[in-house]
Order: sequence, then structure tokens, then C-alpha cells
Amino acid sequence: MKAGGQEVNMIGVLGSVNMDLVCEVSHLPREGETLCGLRFARYPGGKGANQAVAAARLGAQASFYGKVGDDLFGNELLQSLKENGVNVEAVERERDTPSGIASIWVTEKGENAIVYVPGANASVAPPYVDRMLHKLAAAKVLLLQLEIPLETIAHLLRGLPPKAPLVILDPAPAQDISSLPVERVDIITPNRGELSALTGEEDLKAAAHRLLALGAGQVICKADVEGAYLIGNDNFRHFPAFEVDPVDTTACGDAFNGALAVALAEGKEIEEAVRFANAAGALAATRRGAQPSLPTRQEVEALLASLG
Repeated sequence: MKAGGQEVNMIGVLGSVNMDLVCEVSHLPREGETLCGLRFARYPGGKGANQAVAAARLGAQASFYGKVGDDLFGNELLQSLKENGVNVEAVERERDTPSGIASIWVTEKGENAIVYVPGANASVAPPYVDRMLHKLAAAKVLLLQLEIPLETIAHLLRGLPPKAPLVILDPAPAQDISSLPVERVDIITPNRGELSALTGEEDLKAAAHRLLALGAGQVICKADVEGAYLIGNDNFRHFPAFEVDPVDTTACGDAFNGALAVALAEGKEIEEAVRFANAAGALAATRRGAQPSLPTRQEVEALLASLG
């Protein structure tokens, strides 16, 4: 497959796939409050599936690895991935188990709160990784998140070859990652809240350097309206956000990670890749839903061209 006139190497994604149940609300409900919602919709989602779709829409050969349940949602989720050009040959169905779901509240200002129920995603276990390891290891870039069991991510990282593929870890939802061999992660991409939760540090630089001390190659902090920060042991760089009118920020981080993987797979330098990812994340904020919001290659390049 080609994008932008050049061959794009394969993106592998091991992670979650869920049905997103979205309620639009005037404000996020407080404890004990019953709130009348404005609108309801459901969209295919899950951080893993979203990142696979993001990469495929940008022209990459993307393969998704994970599990769905033996229910109607499972059928819809697989169909959405296929329609977006994602290879789902490795996806397995878990019998007598529902597919994952995410209950999402979104305000008119684009703020959101999410409750995630893993369902079949919880069954993505080390034996599944062992069956798929030869395929996962063959990817140019491998995208990981934390909506499947942490022990599965640890097992995979220990089983991968030491140099390839390039591994990008989205540490969401934030949790204790001390059991992970973080030294096998080339790039870790928390948002501001996740970075603080992972490290106990409020200062961005101090928090990033805690992750670097664990062995991560580089830290990219996704900072919403501030844009993104690239932090290494010897460098710190800020990439301003693209100004848009946000509608739903649910999949912005997934659009960012998918675009980052595509740009790096194409051989772009990390700085150019972060700018490309920033543009994809900004465009995702302008539409409702997770996968429906993910931009195409043409849209991202048009935004970048418009700004010079």
C-alpha cells in the first residue's frame, strides 16, 4: 500500500476493541447526580482498534491483534475494522463472553469521562501473544496500550527481538507499569494526567525523566491545547497545538499515536512525525465518535499545508 507516493511499512497493533456508548451531556455528572442527556450514539472504538484504524486511514498497512466476544457488538466491531482497511485475520472470538464496551460522557465543550468494561479484551492473554509473536515481531512499528492485561504487555515486550519492531506504548488507562520491561519501549506517549499518575510528579520535565529512568527511549507527552512535548535524556521540545473548535476529544490521542506510527514507519524524523501526529489529533477533535473522527491522509496533509 502506498501513501504520499511512498511505500508504507506494516503497523501492528495489539490492544483493545470496544463498542463506545456515547452520551452527550451539558456537563459531566457529579457524584449522586441524575443528569438528562442531550443525545446518544454508539461507535466502534477501543484504543487498540482506534489506533489501527487511524494508521490505515493514513495509508498504512495496519494489522490488529486482539479479541471480540461472540455477540452482535463483536460482529459490528470486526466489520468496522475491515471497512477501514485493517487486517483482522489474527482477531479471535472469545466464546460465552461479551465484547468490550466503553461508556462515554461528552460535554458540549468536548470534555469527556469514560468507564471501560473490558469484556473479551481481558482474555488477550500471554498464550495468545505466543501464537501471534512471529507476526507481531515482523511489524515495522508496534502500537501498544493498557486496555488489555498488563501481564500480556509485559510478556510481549520480553518476547520481542531487542531492536525491532519500534515499540510505541500509550500508557492508558494509567496504572503501575513497574512490572513492565520499559527498556523495550522506544517511545511512551502519556497525556498530562497520565504522566502525573504514572510518576507521582506534577512537573512535566521531572515526570518525563522518571519514565526515562525506567528505560523508555523517549517520552512524548500529549498535552491537549498545549500540543505535545518531546523529551529525551538530552532534549526537550514543545510542539504547539493546531487551533480547532473541539467537538469530541475521545479519539484525539489515538489519532496522534496512529499518525506517529505511520510517520516513523515512513522514515520521517521524530520532530516531523510529532507535528504530523499533532495535526491528526487536532482533526479528530472536530468530529463526534471515536473511529468516525479519525482523519484521512489527505485531510492531515491539507491542514499541514495550510499552515506552511
